[in-house]
Amino acid sequence: MPQTHTTSTTRAAGAVVGVLVRRTVRGASALRGGRGPRPTPYQVFGLLFWLVMTLAYWRVPLCCDAGQHAAVVERLKANLLHPRHPMADLPGAGSPYYSPYTVAQGAFARLTGLGGWEVVRLAGPLNLLVLLTGIGRFVRVLTPRPWAPVLALGAMTLLWGTERAWWSGYLSLMSMTGNLGYPSAFAIGLTFWAWALTGARARGEGLVRYVGPSGLPGFAGYAGIGALYGLVLLIHPISAAAAVLGAVAFVAGWQRGWQAAVVVRWGVAAGAAVLVAGCWPYFDVFALAGDRSVDGIHRQLYEHLGGQFWLALLGLPALWSRWRRGSWRDPLVLLFALDCLLVAYGWVSGHYTYGRILGLTLVPLQFALAVELAAPRPWSRVRQVLGGAAAVGACVGFLTVQGGAVVPRSLDPIGLEQPSRWPSYAWVARHVGKGEVVISDGHFAPRAVPGYGPNLAAPIWPDPALDERERERRLADVRAYLSDTSTRAERTAVARRYHARWLLLTRWKKVPEEAVVVAWSRGTGEVLARVGR
Repeated sequence: MPQTHTTSTTRAAGAVVGVLVRRTVRGASALRGGRGPRPTPYQVFGLLFWLVMTLAYWRVPLCCDAGQHAAVVERLKANLLHPRHPMADLPGAGSPYYSPYTVAQGAFARLTGLGGWEVVRLAGPLNLLVLLTGIGRFVRVLTPRPWAPVLALGAMTLLWGTERAWWSGYLSLMSMTGNLGYPSAFAIGLTFWAWALTGARARGEGLVRYVGPSGLPGFAGYAGIGALYGLVLLIHPISAAAAVLGAVAFVAGWQRGWQAAVVVRWGVAAGAAVLVAGCWPYFDVFALAGDRSVDGIHRQLYEHLGGQFWLALLGLPALWSRWRRGSWRDPLVLLFALDCLLVAYGWVSGHYTYGRILGLTLVPLQFALAVELAAPRPWSRVRQVLGGAAAVGACVGFLTVQGGAVVPRSLDPIGLEQPSRWPSYAWVARHVGKGEVVISDGHFAPRAVPGYGPNLAAPIWPDPALDERERERRLADVRAYLSDTSTRAERTAVARRYHARWLLLTRWKKVPEEAVVVAWSRGTGEVLARVGR
């Protein structure tokens, strides 16, 4: 027995010395001019994607919800601690737009003197960096295959459908040209990081970090993960719903052994998330759970699902294969099932806002497909067919919807669909002061003008900071003002009620007799006129 023990010890020591010698040789050869660490495929393609997508995002005029987000920055720039309502001359207390993300943007705007539009535009590359690093970290938790993150990025941006799906939180190539500067893009990047950290802990990676100096279980890592989920909840509450489902999927799928210490650790994570979200002073995020003011807007999310998402179904065979190999406890299988249940609940209950997680519902399909196709060769016949179908699907997605995001029209030989191009209203901002109230018609102007600092008599979007009945009353007053049958006395009463000093009218509207035209747009034909005193 002593001889056997000595032999085993000698072999073990020899193995350790061999490893050290091999490492030393590699280091010495590097010092003598050998090759250093090589970048991974994802680092190379991720950098290229970041450069191309940043240029694509900057070449397209900001549109859609960008005016709302720019307006939030403008209000925080004016008063960081007590901002006014994002779009109206009203108090802003309780508005969920004032999240840690936008408060940081407001502080940046105050320090630099930049306007809301500039800050939102600059946020795009930063959000994309967080998103790309989150994807890379998340996929490495799923698999060590080096090409899997590259394929996951390609699937996430191309495998959607053959009809445009353009919503905040949708991260196809086309949507990214407009949405990268939004808080949702940053929140989804943090979600990937949170899932990666949750998955690593649930699977038992980094066990040495679980024990503190006293020998007791260390809780700092779990509290940090929980704080990350709380931050996502504050920045983009609907994305947080999908993020929590992902946490449940990874913990239920990979956590083995539910001893008391394990339960306490995850309890610490949950408590930290609630604490971070509950302590935010600008609004009560938990009060949003029962708010139904935006459900009507989101009903259209459930329309055209087939045309917008059918290419992502190419990931179903890969997800089915994971279920066959790892049972229902595979985290991607669980996540897809939970997401589908929440989306279905949104439809059945009429709480259509839950449909906003549809973009993240595709992630299990897209990433399962990427992991499957990143397997080393030789491939089986089934995997070859799946790879060919995925390649064709990516080409179809690029040529029908996504390609115009990165191919300018001047370089486009086949007429790809291009991103939306909204007009600029900088010419209005040269005449209308920050905080002054504007009455406007049309689609573009009411959504864009507040981003320069002016207010609207009637906000376009619902906001818990303003009672929905009051917002509807304001909208009705604006419609009455703009009616062809309105009298001068009626218009004057509305203008005085909301302290309106400006009209911004499309070329189809007649300028009231009491208004004085100040400027007009050669591009859109819109007229800016002054009313009142």
